[in-house]
Amino acid sequence: MNAKARQDLEAFIDHLSVEKGLSRNTQLAYARDLCRFISWMSASLEAIRKEDIVAYLAHLKGKGLSSATLSRNVSSLRGFFQFLIGSKRVSRDPLARISTQRRSFHLPRTLTLQEIERLLNLPKRDGLLGLRDDAMIELLYATGLRVSELVSLKLADLHPEGEYLLARGKGDKERVVPLSPIAIQKTDLYLNRCRPLLLKGGDSPFLFLNRSRQPISRQGFWKNLRLYAKQIGIQRLSPHMLRHSFATHLLEGGADLRSVQGMLGHADISTTQIYTHVTTRRLKQVHEKSHPRS
Repeated sequence: MNAKARQDLEAFIDHLSVEKGLSRNTQLAYARDLCRFISWMSASLEAIRKEDIVAYLAHLKGKGLSSATLSRNVSSLRGFFQFLIGSKRVSRDPLARISTQRRSFHLPRTLTLQEIERLLNLPKRDGLLGLRDDAMIELLYATGLRVSELVSLKLADLHPEGEYLLARGKGDKERVVPLSPIAIQKTDLYLNRCRPLLLKGGDSPFLFLNRSRQPISRQGFWKNLRLYAKQIGIQRLSPHMLRHSFATHLLEGGADLRSVQGMLGHADISTTQIYTHVTTRRLKQVHEKSHPRS
């Protein structure tokens, strides 16, 4: 495996961990599939075409792999190349016209309103970093940003007077996202009391900083979030679960699908429609619990 392919794969696994919040076992499964593929291919990732993917799948089938394993390999490759395109590491998707039947449908994991309240109202660590963490967690749930978008926010992106911020998503596309009063209040508290001290007389265009005056990393924020989650009994919480919760709670509250799509920055509304399945599932649970003939 050449150095560039290794870097691309490491970046993708990091994306699965921090952005998607996938379990370690799932990350290892993706890594095994993709290492096998990269070792089999002689061409660079940029040069791979549909015909190469078809030949590789035929190679796997010839080794006696099951349909389920073949389907998982396609999912691994599809997710990998979509990530490479989104991060502008390659320019084309060799799996764009390769379809496989979905074996199962996994709904995104979300927090309940009660869990969200406990997390947002949990006393954060003392001092400067507590104010920063409190503002970041509140802002993440209030806006549904991806964690990469959150840590990339700059001061110029924040518009509290208009109660909105500008987020830059995949493909550097800019979108307007409303801000709640409590998110504005906590961010303002961080800006006035914490950020000037973290700057230590220096300067930075980025909104959320660490002790070294650098933008806080995705990994750093995720580590802090997990510590707070464990204090309220949630063992597995990723930043992406707060994004899922944001969308689900909006739809449960009566928001229309197109508005949620715009706030999440989804290019295709079919991506947003997954959250309607979550809300339908909860409605069924309420019906089964409450209706006398259920």
